[in-house]
Amino acid sequence: MRGKFITIEGPDGAGKTTQVRKITNYLDSIGYKVLVTREPGGTSLGERLRDMVLTLKGESPVPEAEALIYAASRAQLVKKVINPALERGNIVLCDRFVDSSLAYQGWARGLGIQELTNINGWFLKDTWPDLTVILDVDPAQSLKRLRGKKDRLEKETLAFHQRVREGFLKVHSMYPNRTTIVDASQCPEQVFETILFEIKKSGIINI
Repeated sequence: MRGKFITIEGPDGAGKTTQVRKITNYLDSIGYKVLVTREPGGTSLGERLRDMVLTLKGESPVPEAEALIYAASRAQLVKKVINPALERGNIVLCDRFVDSSLAYQGWARGLGIQELTNINGWFLKDTWPDLTVILDVDPAQSLKRLRGKKDRLEKETLAFHQRVREGFLKVHSMYPNRTTIVDASQCPEQVFETILFEIKKSGIINI
């Protein structure tokens, strides 16, 4: 039986990585085989593209190039990692996926959500998430959580990050059947419990 694909989305500083770790540990503890990956990255090529698109060194990509670099990383990840794991019956848990492109490049960069959907749909085909959890939080709050050196996108203006948040909410309104919103302003444990509730409610896996 084909596995299930869950993605965790949201603005920078929303707590995605923390929640991916908590979800993974929980699913492991109840007997599921979980493969964890991330975007951009997850493959040798993807990690090189990640470094290129997020670095502060050198020339920054124009929005169209930025979107296509993310798409290239995603195509490699889907074909080399995600689809094989799903065919093995694994639960695949991904820290960011296509909805980040729809929110960041499609909405915040102004390239168009439908345009980015079409570009990614060309190679995603049936490999869209079974459930996307969007961690929603005011960027003025989430950006304060960032620690260490910031990457190129994290250094964008507050106005840009506010558009990103709008983009994720727009994505949810366009795809309500596969996305759900979770209030990420709560403490990590409360956020985790809410995510488990949403996974259970979706019915994609038994927990």
